[in-house]
Amino acid sequence: QVQLVESGGGLVQPGESLRLSCAASGDIFSIHAMGWYRQAPGKQRELVAVITADGGTNYADSLKGRFTISRDNTKNTVYLQMDNLKVEDTAVYYCTHRILSYRDYAPRAYWGQGTQVTVSS
Repeated sequence: QVQLVESGGGLVQPGESLRLSCAASGDIFSIHAMGWYRQAPGKQRELVAVITADGGTNYADSLKGRFTISRDNTKNTVYLQMDNLKVEDTAVYYCTHRILSYRDYAPRAYWGQGTQVTVSS
């Protein structure tokens, strides 16, 4: 069994920063890409950023320059540094890892439970 546990969400004012973390644990053989998505009220879930196993990154165009994704393979953890936060960044943020577990025949996506980020003055 594989679990992803997120942390780091909260309430901040516009212009402030937050750092989200997402750690995977369990029957993990290997982890491939890791990423973050978000879902604002009344909107569809959207991609925030993805990082490949070798460190390549891809961001939503609107977030380039303010958000930074990184990973620590020794801790099975992905991070999302969010700077200069805006009110429109308010959403539930979900992490995802593409994992090959000892129970599966092929890698598949696992998801965290979601963490609320609220940006408000």
